[in-house]
Amino acid sequence: MAKSITDNHKKARARGRPKTTGTTPMTGVRLSPNLESAVLKWAQLQADKPSKAEAIRRLVAQALAAKGVARRPPSKEAARKASKLATRELEKLGSPSLPEPDLQQRKRALIRGPKEFRDIRADLPKPKS
Repeated sequence: MAKSITDNHKKARARGRPKTTGTTPMTGVRLSPNLESAVLKWAQLQADKPSKAEAIRRLVAQALAAKGVARRPPSKEAARKASKLATRELEKLGSPSLPEPDLQQRKRALIRGPKEFRDIRADLPKPKS
């Protein structure tokens, strides 16, 4: 005798719209036309030509992987230029009768900047505690 077919029941589907993509929360982003075109141009330059959503995910991941703002330390030429500007400003403000050590101290203070802003400057080393 032949076996009877017992598995002819259809699987019960859940009601509503089926899940399509991932389980991570969706985040909407508004992009200006210029920024959107820049993202799309970047995506076209990639070897695998990612979608706009994937390009945005990759760019955000790259930005977060970078250590803070990518700044180069000031070059010696920039330091020389700052020193010349400070000297020029001191000559305008100071009196020629000031001793050289006082002039040098004022020059250093001008180059370092105001005390309130030193902790946020990326080009200065952090003070030792």
